[in-house]
Amino acid sequence: METVTLTGLLHKAAAEFPTRRALSVSGKFDLTHAQLQHIIDHAASLLIASGIHPGDVVALTFPNTVELVIMFLAVIRCRATAAPLNSAYTAEEFEFYLSDSESKLLLIPAEGIKPAEAAASKLNIPLVFAALQDENSKITLSSNPESNIDSVNQLVNDPADVSLFLHTSGTTSRPKGVPLTQLNLGTSVLNIKSVYELTESDSTVIVLPLFHVHGLLAGLLSSLVSGAAVTLPAASRFSASTFWTDMIKYSATWYTAVPTIHQIILDRHESKPEPEYPKLRFIRSCSASLAPIILERLEAAFGAPVLEAYAMTEASHLMASNPLPNNGPNKAGSVGKPVGQEMAILNEQGEIQPPNANGEVCIRGLNVTKGYKNNPEANKLAFQFGWFHTGDVGFFDPDGYLHLVGRIKELINRGGEKISPIEVDTVLLAHPDVAQAVAFGVPDEKYGEEINCAVIPRAGVSLDEAEITKYCKKNIASFKVPKKVFITDSVPKTATGKIQRRIVAEHFLAQMSAAKVPKFGA
Repeated sequence: METVTLTGLLHKAAAEFPTRRALSVSGKFDLTHAQLQHIIDHAASLLIASGIHPGDVVALTFPNTVELVIMFLAVIRCRATAAPLNSAYTAEEFEFYLSDSESKLLLIPAEGIKPAEAAASKLNIPLVFAALQDENSKITLSSNPESNIDSVNQLVNDPADVSLFLHTSGTTSRPKGVPLTQLNLGTSVLNIKSVYELTESDSTVIVLPLFHVHGLLAGLLSSLVSGAAVTLPAASRFSASTFWTDMIKYSATWYTAVPTIHQIILDRHESKPEPEYPKLRFIRSCSASLAPIILERLEAAFGAPVLEAYAMTEASHLMASNPLPNNGPNKAGSVGKPVGQEMAILNEQGEIQPPNANGEVCIRGLNVTKGYKNNPEANKLAFQFGWFHTGDVGFFDPDGYLHLVGRIKELINRGGEKISPIEVDTVLLAHPDVAQAVAFGVPDEKYGEEINCAVIPRAGVSLDEAEITKYCKKNIASFKVPKKVFITDSVPKTATGKIQRRIVAEHFLAQMSAAKVPKFGA
């Protein structure tokens, strides 16, 4: 197992299933596994000709396009490290992520992304536009390098190669960099393939962004290594109006999504049902807690088992999942059993806890990162007693199913997007008229959690919610903008003068007559 590489698995699938459909852009074109592999290798040769060496970091920012898939896989084929970024970031955010990842090159779509271009220019990072015209074409790069396919054929991908670099938000610091190797990624996709019994007969439609491990590992890469098929929506993002059309047209057998998207799909079903739905093997939910009532409604509406799973970036996505019906019961409210790795519930002394006893969920396995980049303090906290500590509180029931109780961390989990309140604080406090600011999470029916904040204006200054919201929209990605801003002259503090976000959240929500005071986890 320790010799596994993601690129090796992809080459194996292309050799076994060369003529089967691998990747489609809805209504535009289809690529077979052999075609896709050929295009990837050619694109890798262009990157090598552009001066990319093993170990270099190449950032990519695209919507969910065929170019993103090809260039991501071309980067790792070069033994370089791919750092996919959210195309909705502001210039300041791009600047941070490009700088922190030490990117040597930025790849973007032909139409450009202005904030990314501005950040790359400021950091003197070369910018290259990538495009694929149709299934009979090859990738073209704006730098127009000359291809030499022998340069790729001579490269052997190593399990230890760092292939993917992502950031995960911290509660008390800037987002942490997570390097994942070929072995990490290869192990994870095999775990996903195994638990869901994915084969070349399967097909899915991608509804999640490919700059996150959920869409990238569970949706895209696990399908490709299985010889299965993946469809990208024509709009390059999820659209409720085209989702079922694509699912039917491309004979989908399953899909994976966050609870927010499941809710959108359900709402559309109830207001505007399709004439017919495809026969699905299963529906998967991950990245945030799925309410049992939503699970029941999904199963009733679409006639397929809904399998809730548990995952995180540091584990190359999958950690636990409910099984397919023929492999065991599906427990609503549980995230299932560990998949392909060791998992334990530990107390603060590092002692394994018995069933039904709460503790921190800890893991170890070949899918787990070796550690955060340049962050010894975070690594010291995360790796203790020989385990990786997730920061989540949970327990195993007597059947070995994991139940999550709450998060130790203060991260705001908005529909699967993990947002650091510290990062939001930093933006708020940069406003010239803000004296103090505290961002916090509050319960939300649609997203699981939503961002609110409390702001104390500088003395003698008048501020309103609209001004703060407008400022945030200019300086931070839209999904991080607080939904509600409380303008106040004080925030509650502990006896030692510390601000605890949970106390602040309860204080302000209690003031809203229509709001239900949240009960935060253990």
